[in-house]
Amino acid sequence: MVEQSVVLTKKIEAAGGNYVHVSSGGLSPLQSIKASAGYQVPFAKALRQQTSMPVIAVGLITEPQHAEDILQQGDADLIALARGMLYDPRWPWHAAAALHGAVPIAPQYRHAEPHGVKGTVK
Repeated sequence: MVEQSVVLTKKIEAAGGNYVHVSSGGLSPLQSIKASAGYQVPFAKALRQQTSMPVIAVGLITEPQHAEDILQQGDADLIALARGMLYDPRWPWHAAAALHGAVPIAPQYRHAEPHGVKGTVK
């Protein structure tokens, strides 16, 4: 399946595509996919090595450090957070606190910054 994805990605790139969002789908009952943290990342990594387009990884990436590690290791350029964002709409804010970073927020939310993590909002 990775080889077919590489061919498709190269066609998307040649047609002027801006990025590729990588998933093995999981739509067919014939597929046997063992879901675990980062289970789709190897597909993103394989495509990342063969394209110059930004690659977006998915696949039960729910912890801030896990997402950061994927980016720092060069396995993907971006992370998509479907379930994580549904569960916690302030995931980026919590990730910034966990990773000692900061995120921009709407001014009306500034008063909601937790006292224990001051400085995580811009």
